[in-house]
Amino acid sequence: MSNLFEIMKNELKELEKANDIFQYSYKKCSLIGLRDDLTNDELESFEALTSRFARLSDLIIQKILRYFDALDLEDEGTIRDRINRAEKKGIIKSADDFVKIRLLRNEISHEYKSDTIYDIYKSVLTLTPPLLECVDNIFIYSSKYYKEIKD
Repeated sequence: MSNLFEIMKNELKELEKANDIFQYSYKKCSLIGLRDDLTNDELESFEALTSRFARLSDLIIQKILRYFDALDLEDEGTIRDRINRAEKKGIIKSADDFVKIRLLRNEISHEYKSDTIYDIYKSVLTLTPPLLECVDNIFIYSSKYYKEIKD
C-alpha cells in the first residue's frame, strides 16, 4: 500500500503540472475566442489546448481515479464505473459531463478532418470548466490520504 501512496504522490505532481499548462492554454484560447478566421498562430494555440485537454482528462480518468479506487479498495470495473464512483465520492460533479469529456478525448485522438475541428474546439471550451473543477476536487479528496501521500 505504501508503494501505491508513492505512485499517487507522483501522479498528483504530474496532475498539477498538466493542469497548470492546460490552464495557460485555456486562458489564451478564451482570449482569442472561437471564430472562422483564426490565424495560424491562433490555430496552433487551439491545437495545443485540445492536446492538453486530452492529456489532462486521460491523466484523471485513466490514472488518478483508478488509484483512488485502489486506495479505497474498490473493484476496478469499466471506465464508466470509475466515473460513476468518482461522482459518488464528490470528485466530479456530473458523470454525464465526464462521459462527454472521455468521448471528446477519443475524438481528439482520432480526428483528422479540418471541417470538424472547430466543433472539437468548441466542445473543449465548453467542457473545460467541469474538468478544472475536478482537478480542484481531486486535491481535496486526496487530503483524505494526505499524510500517506505527503510523506
